[in-house]
Amino acid sequence: MKRYVTARARKCSRNDTYARVSGCKKCGHRLYYLAVEDTGQAGDTIIFLGTGGARVMVANQLLASGGMWLSLSGTELLLDPGPGCIVQSTKRKLKANKLSGIILSHRHLDHVGDVNVMVEAMASAGFKRHGWLFAPSDALNTEPVIFSYLRDYLEGIQVLEEGKTYTIGNVSFTTPLRHIHPVETYGMVFKTLRHTFSYIVDTRYFDRLLQSYGGELLIINVVFLEEGRPFDHLSVPDARHIIAELKPKVAILTHFGTTMWRARPWEIAQKLTEETGVKVVAARDGMRFDLSQLDNS
Repeated sequence: MKRYVTARARKCSRNDTYARVSGCKKCGHRLYYLAVEDTGQAGDTIIFLGTGGARVMVANQLLASGGMWLSLSGTELLLDPGPGCIVQSTKRKLKANKLSGIILSHRHLDHVGDVNVMVEAMASAGFKRHGWLFAPSDALNTEPVIFSYLRDYLEGIQVLEEGKTYTIGNVSFTTPLRHIHPVETYGMVFKTLRHTFSYIVDTRYFDRLLQSYGGELLIINVVFLEEGRPFDHLSVPDARHIIAELKPKVAILTHFGTTMWRARPWEIAQKLTEETGVKVVAARDGMRFDLSQLDNS
């Protein structure tokens, strides 16, 4: 089945075959309709519902803190719905009842603040038992982050453990190792029908990170500008080392603390690109990243 992609241009490239040509009534430019084959497969996109991390940024909402919305091979997933997720997602017309699952990397407030309202929204306000929750055991047992009545709204709950692989819809993800953080914390390696990408969530740097994460895209939570702080978070020098060693096609920085935000993350990303030879991007609130960009990198 063919579909038509519209592209405004003054002239047609001789290397492309266009099925139809017409004129734009408003501006007079030629409109070329490029016939491409529709495979019927959904694409892979990531929407950043917030890029702020740590207590001061979240408490003051200097940046939003809604987590990430993943649309992968036709499966919708929500990752770490921090405070404001319901607002950030509905503002972008994302439908929570289309979600297949919610994944929590750990139980800190900036990662789970809106988990209850998002579970209820995923289950159509409780009228339809729907969706899965993935979370470490201490987020469910030690100090539960989800209300007990909401558990009945879910199709099921799966406990995250080191070295395990989970499948939901057309997506699988692995939690390769437990991070160095005050509570039980896991990063993830996602595999879709087309792409593999990693998410290095909150942690202190340690060498096993280099052995556990990979793929075409690397998303890193970078809270601090400088290393040496007495907290279990990554800094820019840590990120530089990780990116230089893993050499993904693209690296995206997110989850910025105050020092990172004041230093202008987009300028830091540009500098890291020059230093590592890898395209580094600073995520922005509401940014949408299409993984098809990786195919041409």
